[in-house]
Amino acid sequence: MRPPHVQEVPAVTTTPQAVRRASPRTRRPATPAAPDPSAGLLPQAEPVRLLNPDGTPLPSRADYPEPPVEMLRELYRRMVVGRRFDVQATALTKQGRLAVYPSSRGQEACQVGAILALRDDDWVFPTYRESMALTSRGIDPVEVLTLLRGDWHCGYDPALRHTAPQCTPLATQCVHAAGLAYGESYQGRDTVALAFIGDGATSEGDFHEGVNFAAVFKAPVVYFVQNNKYAISVPLSRQTAAPSLAYKGVGYGVPSEQVDGNDPVAVLAVLTRAVAHARAGHGPYLVEAHTYRMEPHTNADDATRYRDADEVEAWRDRDPVARLETYLRARGVLDDDAVAAIAEEAEAYAADLRERMNARPTVEPLSLFDHVYAEPTPQLVEQREQVRAELAAARESEGDA
Repeated sequence: MRPPHVQEVPAVTTTPQAVRRASPRTRRPATPAAPDPSAGLLPQAEPVRLLNPDGTPLPSRADYPEPPVEMLRELYRRMVVGRRFDVQATALTKQGRLAVYPSSRGQEACQVGAILALRDDDWVFPTYRESMALTSRGIDPVEVLTLLRGDWHCGYDPALRHTAPQCTPLATQCVHAAGLAYGESYQGRDTVALAFIGDGATSEGDFHEGVNFAAVFKAPVVYFVQNNKYAISVPLSRQTAAPSLAYKGVGYGVPSEQVDGNDPVAVLAVLTRAVAHARAGHGPYLVEAHTYRMEPHTNADDATRYRDADEVEAWRDRDPVARLETYLRARGVLDDDAVAAIAEEAEAYAADLRERMNARPTVEPLSLFDHVYAEPTPQLVEQREQVRAELAAARESEGDA
């Protein structure tokens, strides 16, 4: 019999579940956070910039080291010659020597920087606006403008120049670039393809198909978007709600970057890294350059309908040629004599172009049907014979007269 002051303690029934709950040694660790699928893909929040608009340098960056100064001097030379070419080509349209010309004035850093980032055996896939890029690649300017005056399909040999014909339909070159790059990689070559794209082309299906294919098959392509703020007259705000066009890469698993497209040093640095990424077998890379075309969309466009003079003037203060000239002068690698010599070279280049473009080309009308298909279709043969008959009738009529 228990003493009256001792209380009976009820028995405690322990279960395996209770033991597990009570034991700190069996507590499950916290579930680790899932990896961020966008890590390494998103562009920086602000466009990469290495020079201020006035040409003064910004602090150096480990992720985008400055290109060698000799390359920057060559970049300046080609930009000056390219701008003079562009001005001369615009004048040729007013003289009736060209049917149409899409100027790239204001986009010199993008046009020339992209070419300098590539090897000669890499491939370029241009749009209709890349005439300056093609002349910078060493293609005869008369051959470049042959398409724009309408007397041949393509004035240069694409295979010889590793340069596809200038592309008028928007974004179709994105698919072509992906296919060629994949083919080169499949055959064990380290060739890189660079596709020029305008901001308007990113709204086309071919852009998305090309980037997606390149990402899946790790094709070594650099998609270079020159965002000049207008798809003809449509402003960027009516084309996309994305923070910038560079963000479109993440949806396909493609790393992207955005750069100040009027900063020649930054453009060359960013594209050099993008090309190296593709060449190393890591797949495609998307670069968006924020730039501006100073002239109308083409000579047939009235740009005053959709943008005002103040906007254009604001971008004039960000001139890429003046920006680089100021920087190189401060570095001591460019002086008055060098600037004058390059300007003289540009004038000679324009004079030679003007003289040769003033000569009326000799055209064979039936050549219009050459190279359309490897094997002409019955319809094409019929059309060619109709033209042949019309030419014969015209000659006969001239003989009677």
